[in-house]
Amino acid sequence: MNLKDYIAAFHRRRKLVLLTGLGLLSASLTLAFLWPPTYKSTATILIEEQEIPSDLVRSTITSYADQRIETIKQQVMSRTTLWKVVEQFNLYQDQRKNSPAEEIVKRFVKDIEVEVISADVVDKRTQHATKATIAFTVAYQNRSPELAQQVANELTSLFLGENLKSRERQAQETTSFLQQEAENLARHISEIDEKVAAFKQRANGALPELMPLNQQLMNQAERELMDIDQQVRSLEERKAYLEGELATIKPNTPILSVTGERILDSTERLRALRAEYAGAAANLSADHPDMIKMKQEIEALERETGQLPDAEEASKRLIDARAALVADLERLGNEHPDVLRARRKISALEEEVHRLRAVPSKTINQRPENPAYINLQAQLNSATSSLDALRKTRLDIKHRLQEYAKRLEKGPEIEPEYLVLTRDRDTSGQKYQDIRSRLLEAKVAEGLEVQRKGERFSLIDPPSLPEKPYKPNRLAILLLGFILAVGGGAGLGAAAESLDHSIRTPDQIVALTQYFPLAVIPFMPNEEDVSHARLRRRVVQTAGIGAFATALLLLHVFVVPLDVLWFTALRRFGME
Repeated sequence: MNLKDYIAAFHRRRKLVLLTGLGLLSASLTLAFLWPPTYKSTATILIEEQEIPSDLVRSTITSYADQRIETIKQQVMSRTTLWKVVEQFNLYQDQRKNSPAEEIVKRFVKDIEVEVISADVVDKRTQHATKATIAFTVAYQNRSPELAQQVANELTSLFLGENLKSRERQAQETTSFLQQEAENLARHISEIDEKVAAFKQRANGALPELMPLNQQLMNQAERELMDIDQQVRSLEERKAYLEGELATIKPNTPILSVTGERILDSTERLRALRAEYAGAAANLSADHPDMIKMKQEIEALERETGQLPDAEEASKRLIDARAALVADLERLGNEHPDVLRARRKISALEEEVHRLRAVPSKTINQRPENPAYINLQAQLNSATSSLDALRKTRLDIKHRLQEYAKRLEKGPEIEPEYLVLTRDRDTSGQKYQDIRSRLLEAKVAEGLEVQRKGERFSLIDPPSLPEKPYKPNRLAILLLGFILAVGGGAGLGAAAESLDHSIRTPDQIVALTQYFPLAVIPFMPNEEDVSHARLRRRVVQTAGIGAFATALLLLHVFVVPLDVLWFTALRRFGME
């Protein structure tokens, strides 16, 4: 087909092409001017790093910014929170009359836009280029610009507030968790310490860690025992020697003064005074001054020597007195004063013997008087005492050796249980110190979040009152409608032409019959055809004008006044 054929086809299908193009263009015009405008208010929130260097204070918030933004988005855009906003600003009044709350919330979610802004940065840890989230936007679209700004402000406040609450809550939960773990570990360590203390008490010094000390003490005790045995043998030899020397010396060799008189000690002096007191008792009364003096002296010597009156000694004096009385009776008569005195002395001695026998007496050993004997006796007593002490010490050392041997034997048996306890205590102690250090860091990080010194969201561009609608793009709709009208009309005309198999040109006859026509007779309409064509044209024009007028009337009455629409269109296209 050449250009002439295309022009002829358009001439034949001009009504269909024009009506289709005008219909599509009218629809695009109607959509462009009748689509109500939608306004969008946007807020930009910057993600600022913490003010204090992370090398000094490390935050407990370890998630990335985009993760936190997504988490906060899910929290803010929950059904409960969004429905409160819907009720607060009375959104979607018409839909709320006929639609359930879930549909309203879904519509609200569709009208909210949260976009993340990223930038190319260098990672401080790896020194590699990466993308980092530096900010994000929160937008809301509505047919009312004022309402779009108010709701965007509310959503921005929810995002900022939820970020602060979530960071504080996470920091507090971290601190609380570490505090609880530290308390649990402290209780566990206290229980282990009690078990270790009880185990040490049961071990009685047989701990594995004390084995070198026990071995050293055992060796020292063995050396001491050897020394003690040597000293015991030496003292036994010395004791035997002293006993032999002591057996060759008499203990009671008298002590003589310079004049040759024998010097009496306290015991012999006491014995002599008792004899003298018994002889004087025959001549003197008990109240006589000499008797009182001798009695006092006897009592003093008894306290000094510790020797009480002895019945045996009194019996010897009684025997001597009776023998003297028998001798006096042979020489003197019964009435002689000496005989009477002897009888009184015997009577006094009999009373004393009777009195002393009634009281149990203590055996009094006679004190030796020989200085050499006394010296050897003292050395023997010292050697005996030292020997007894060494033997006692030797027994103590043997007991110590047995105790040390038991500890060394018991050590390997209790070592596994002790190692388990000590390892548990050491591991728990290390964990406790680690938890305590982390707890201190968490408390500092919590203070960082409470004082708003950590990473935070800063509102750098608050929601503004939109002056131009976000959608629709009327110019784009018009352009798209024009392109669609031209394409639709031409396409529909081409489709109708391709489906029409009528023969309209001589070339089509030649192509069909392979014969050339003799002549071509053009179509010649009569007056009736012309009148019918004019009538159809007038009807179509009248219907088009009526439909356009009806559409304008309906638009003016039910949608927007035509004057307002005209000035609005002029302002949108910048012609006013």
